[in-house]
Amino acid sequence: MSSDTVSTTVTPSAATEAPAPAAGTPEPERHRSGYRQPEVDVAAMTRLLDGKYAEVRQLVRDSLVDHAQVLRDAETMTPDEFRERVKDVVVEIASTGQSGLGFPEEYGGGGDVGASVAAFETLALGDLSVLVKTGVQFGLFGGAVLQLGTKEHHDRYLPDLIAGRLLGCFAMTETGHGSNVQALGTVATFDLATQEFVITTTSEEAGKDYIGNAAVHGTVAVVFAQLEIGGESQGVHAFVVPIRVDGEPAPGVRIEDDGPKMGLDGVDNGRLWVDHVRVPRTSLLNRFADVTPAGVYESAIESPNRRFFTMLGTLIQGRVCVGGAGINAAKVAIAIAVRYGDRRRQFEASDPEQEELLLDYGVHQRRLLPLLARTYALHFAQEVVAADLHAVATAAGGDEVEAETAKRELESRAAGTKALGTWHATRTIQECREACGGAGYLAENRFAALKADTDVFTTFEGDNTVLMQLVAKGLLTGYASEFEDMDQFGMVRFVAGLAVETVVEKTAVHKLVQRLRDVLPGGDEWDQEAGLLDPEYQLGMLRFREEHMVSGVARRLKRGIDGGMNAGQVFSRVQDHVIGAAHAHMERLVLEAFVAKVRALPDGDQKVALNLLCDLHALSVIEADRAWFMEHGRLSVQRSKAISREVSSLCRKVRPIAVDLVDALGVPEEMLRSPGLVGPVGTPRESSVRAAAERAGA
Repeated sequence: MSSDTVSTTVTPSAATEAPAPAAGTPEPERHRSGYRQPEVDVAAMTRLLDGKYAEVRQLVRDSLVDHAQVLRDAETMTPDEFRERVKDVVVEIASTGQSGLGFPEEYGGGGDVGASVAAFETLALGDLSVLVKTGVQFGLFGGAVLQLGTKEHHDRYLPDLIAGRLLGCFAMTETGHGSNVQALGTVATFDLATQEFVITTTSEEAGKDYIGNAAVHGTVAVVFAQLEIGGESQGVHAFVVPIRVDGEPAPGVRIEDDGPKMGLDGVDNGRLWVDHVRVPRTSLLNRFADVTPAGVYESAIESPNRRFFTMLGTLIQGRVCVGGAGINAAKVAIAIAVRYGDRRRQFEASDPEQEELLLDYGVHQRRLLPLLARTYALHFAQEVVAADLHAVATAAGGDEVEAETAKRELESRAAGTKALGTWHATRTIQECREACGGAGYLAENRFAALKADTDVFTTFEGDNTVLMQLVAKGLLTGYASEFEDMDQFGMVRFVAGLAVETVVEKTAVHKLVQRLRDVLPGGDEWDQEAGLLDPEYQLGMLRFREEHMVSGVARRLKRGIDGGMNAGQVFSRVQDHVIGAAHAHMERLVLEAFVAKVRALPDGDQKVALNLLCDLHALSVIEADRAWFMEHGRLSVQRSKAISREVSSLCRKVRPIAVDLVDALGVPEEMLRSPGLVGPVGTPRESSVRAAAERAGA
């Protein structure tokens, strides 16, 4: 891709190019190949990353700096004290309007879903207990009232909810059922005589568990329960239920603290049991279904499964936000580790008079710089899904079929991006901690909190592995009209009833090989002769892998059903391939987002720098799965080695601008903390977002 940095064909000179200039080289160095080292305008790069919501992101950064003390409070306060501190910070943030950006303006919100996502993502640069408590209050609790309720509920709850005067819970998960929401054990029975719903926890395992705001601060909860009318179940619905009165558990409500956790000590997670708690008929959040005073169940959506998936689909914003939060937490870790690597010296490797900087070692570059490239890649992928969410949320009128397809595509993409983003956070934080040696183990250097607080991101808002099954389901069904009614076993039967070619057709890359022949040199040998830095080659490799995996899953599903196995057995045996296909699909979408972003930029150093990162990300992904590509005839041994050489070469080229690239991620100096690793605020190496913006006149 880096057409103005290296050649697009793999030659010995390109693959073994001289290393990039060391940090601090006065003038850009030109190599024999024509490569010129780009210079990064940090403030301009930050503006590019901040995108449409730059002002919102800066507002949140300023707020994080104002509340920087909370990072230290997490280490010095008792758990009870810290919970109160976090609650106070969340309420203070609510008073600035940051947390209400996604709510309607008539209730005190900002009326901008995209801005709400941007604010939440940026909040993840600071203390993550504050982030999660904000997400529980305004994303989960508030989102459920907004999306599942109607005007009566909005009028009653939203003004106080948005202002932080009414704190609530999102009570879906149960001890016995997490991901399988349709099997929840809590039951709500309609009492015609009193016009009330009687809500009951049917067993200890049906108790609501891990519920944020439940242990101490919540006064009401949106409780998800099986609705029963006249002895007939209508599936899972949501109800607003008081859980505290004057600070004490409401009658019929039992509350327990979940106790010590791996992290997020400022979030009061708890367990809830309800014993024949009565709530008015109007407590049902009735946007999609209602019960009349005569006890008649009504819904415009006839299919119970479709109704259920429609209700859950409206809550997709939380999933989008958690994915973005994971990516932003990774930014903090990579910023600390890269800046430390640019300051810390170890061993006299090339100069007997001075020890070498860690970041000048090839292995250190290999550890950190592909992670930096992937952080940028996921940032742009998250930008796409956030824009899609905003478009779906604000769409009015239009073709219903197209609108429904857009919603299903959003659900799939949000699920996959959340999984990749939070897995990336876990991996990046660990690698960066190790790259900072023993110093990375000290609490003041943030890695302890980052590791502990983000670990659960891979679990809440959907277990990542389960989410990847959702991605695969969309791939295999092609968002058919039957999509909403299918569980995973229904998907197996559906796919098994199709010709494999039909399934591949739905992936929209079935003509891949012919198309690659048209745009790349080499004809049938496109994968052996195309330039490694050609984005069409990079995308072609990922598209080929995706198509092959999707069609392979389809063949195995069909073979299992044709052989007389039941759908459950077939799915279990093919599950690893299902997840693999979903991974392949999401990796392709991430790279496409990065390529599209870079292509849209005007020529110049910023584009060259991002080209380097995009190439590094793409080739690192291919290198990481080289065994698969070699097994399936897409990589020769020689070309595989050439890719590894190219990745190392790209790392050397990124190294001189690595600190500028992490500074451009926009993590305030106060959020990096870590004075022993990155230097105290105001050191000569500092290039904070605010300072850089002031220098540029922004």
